[in-house]
Amino acid sequence: MSNCLFCKIIAGEIPSSKVYEDDQIFVFKDINPKAAVHLLVVPKTHIKSLDELSDEHQTLIAYMMLELADLARSQGLDDGFRTIINTGAGGGQEVAHLHIHILGGKDLPGFN
Repeated sequence: MSNCLFCKIIAGEIPSSKVYEDDQIFVFKDINPKAAVHLLVVPKTHIKSLDELSDEHQTLIAYMMLELADLARSQGLDDGFRTIINTGAGGGQEVAHLHIHILGGKDLPGFN
């Protein structure tokens, strides 16, 4: 997808603070962190949002979910972390490419 910000980051056209990459996902630090640790876990396959997942994405989304704990631990989040998937404009999604936020650390805000 030529206009997708995250596709451009994955392709190396836009710099990022990459934390991890394999053949299925690209993980980088959020440029506007909401906590001491704030990562974005992005599938390399362009999927607009969570509500556009189909049966063909089962293996990919399962893989992403299974990687979250290891990614969090790699950033020192041994006591826990928060995951967020914003879906659509009404759900706060700002980039039209499915991504999972991993947040944690001393500055983690609560849900008050």
